[in-house]
Amino acid sequence: MTSGPQDPHQGGYGQQPPEGGPPRYGADGREYGGQPSWGQGGPGEPGYSSYPAAPAGSPGGEVGAPTERPTTVTAGIAAFLVNTLLNALGTILLFTDMDGYRADLAEIGGLTEDQVSTAVTVGVVISLLFIAAFLAVLWFAWQGRNWARIVLWVLGGLTVISALTGTAGTSGLLSTLQLLLVLAGIVLLALKPSNDWYRAQAQRRNRY
Repeated sequence: MTSGPQDPHQGGYGQQPPEGGPPRYGADGREYGGQPSWGQGGPGEPGYSSYPAAPAGSPGGEVGAPTERPTTVTAGIAAFLVNTLLNALGTILLFTDMDGYRADLAEIGGLTEDQVSTAVTVGVVISLLFIAAFLAVLWFAWQGRNWARIVLWVLGGLTVISALTGTAGTSGLLSTLQLLLVLAGIVLLALKPSNDWYRAQAQRRNRY
């Protein structure tokens, strides 16, 4: 017994959908026999990825990476370091002629021997502590801490003022060399490349 004529809107198995009708999609979001609707390859095909693209500026990219230390920062900190080492050398040499130094203090200040010994000991200890603290500030400045750079400016400025007004009580070639080193350190750390680097280091630390 033959069946009656089929409804033209009911396509049988293997037939194409009626003209103008909506396409049929499988479970993977693609039309039967066609490409994915998003223009990407399916699983196992080129161009397919199950992971979303990383957003721009995400950690691991170039944004926030440490910037190279400019020459002005390296040279400026080196100038302060050499000056500090010269101060340490002068303190060490003081121990080699302690008796003569005590005699000079006793003659100038009219102090007793015990008072001179106490003054020398206290002065040496303070000098060594100051040198150690200054080296710590230099280390922080080397790491890009702007507050350490400001401390170097302040201490360097006081050194320059003391030398120019004659209150430092020193003279000679070594003192002139130390003054030039301090001036060089102040200027080099104040130049634009140094400013840009310290600003970039602060922004990088704030970001992370």
